[in-house]
Amino acid sequence: MRRFPYVRWTIIALFVGAMVINYLTRSILGVAAPAIMAEQHISSEHYSWITGAFQFGIMFQPLAGYLLDLIGLKIGFTLFVAVWSCITIGHGFASGWLGFAGLRAALGLVEGSAQPAGMKVVAEWFPARERGVAGGLYQIGASFGAVFAPPLVAWAVLYHSWRAAFFVAGGLGLLWVVAWLFWYAPPARHRALSARERTLIVEGQETMLAKRRRRPPLGELLRHRNLWAIAVARFLADPVWGMLSLWMPLYLVQARHFDLTQIALFAWLPFLAADLGCLFGPAVVAFLQRRGVHLIDARRGAFTLGAILMTGMMFVGSVTSPAAAIALLCLGGFAHQTLSVTVITLCSDLFPQDQVATATGVSGTAANLGVLLFTLTLGVLVDRVGYQPFFLLLGLLDLAGAALLWTLVRKPA
Repeated sequence: MRRFPYVRWTIIALFVGAMVINYLTRSILGVAAPAIMAEQHISSEHYSWITGAFQFGIMFQPLAGYLLDLIGLKIGFTLFVAVWSCITIGHGFASGWLGFAGLRAALGLVEGSAQPAGMKVVAEWFPARERGVAGGLYQIGASFGAVFAPPLVAWAVLYHSWRAAFFVAGGLGLLWVVAWLFWYAPPARHRALSARERTLIVEGQETMLAKRRRRPPLGELLRHRNLWAIAVARFLADPVWGMLSLWMPLYLVQARHFDLTQIALFAWLPFLAADLGCLFGPAVVAFLQRRGVHLIDARRGAFTLGAILMTGMMFVGSVTSPAAAIALLCLGGFAHQTLSVTVITLCSDLFPQDQVATATGVSGTAANLGVLLFTLTLGVLVDRVGYQPFFLLLGLLDLAGAALLWTLVRKPA
């Protein structure tokens, strides 16, 4: 195969496509929820159990990460994407809240592989100075998936039915698998990778993080305080993403009285703002590093800035203007991805390549546990207390996460 100089960027671009599809399949349910709940006679509490089932399934991310560390990205991630695509198509045949809950649990189980796989791609294919940018790029895929969900669902409802949106998303995933099988290989075996680029990758990685063993040392990993600091910070941060992707369309319908057309026009804007946050976080880290700040401290600084911006979420429910509420939700999406891409990338800075997917999976379990507890509590209480108390909570949680990162994370020797 003909060699060319930027294979690593084509790999991350291909993975961005997987993240777009991953978060598209996750987000369709939230956008279609008003239509599905009306047709299937599903209550807010039952809807919280449906979304909670997904969060329960995705909490098995450490298992997905361990399998990816064990069998590699090419075959392992191919299997995960193929299975989640088939489950997505299965949503188009579902009926009743129990049927949706079962499918969402299965979908969460396999879609939890995306974050560990992404961080493993970043750790294996990029030198340390490029990891933040590469991590930010693949996180953009998550936001773009959520951006595309409202217009896709609106098209499906207006011209076919909400079921068509799941068929389209599942089909896209199966097409992506073909491209992945054709193009992906590890750096050591990629046919199009030049010797110059391979040297750039290897020499730009920390020696202690590039070591490889036959099996990921799970017991050693679980005793690492840095892992638990990252995990708790993500536990506190990810309920915001759960609010945006799972509950925001319902909030706009119930509290702001949006119709389907308005949802299609405006519900994607917070995710577009989140895309900018994916780039802003790494830019802040690079800015601080150029001024002599240690890489780990630069990541903590970017997380803290995102946490400060997140305080704007406290006012979403109290402003009278729907436009102001959308603007504050956009600020929340921007702030969340600023800090989220930063704390996720910390795994590639602190853990060896044979542990990075497992470490990302463990922290992802904590993140999704936070979303699970948040969405179940919201489902039980929202009809009685409204959304405003939850927006207040979301505006404050990341400040606690920033404090934990500054006090618990130890820099590598």
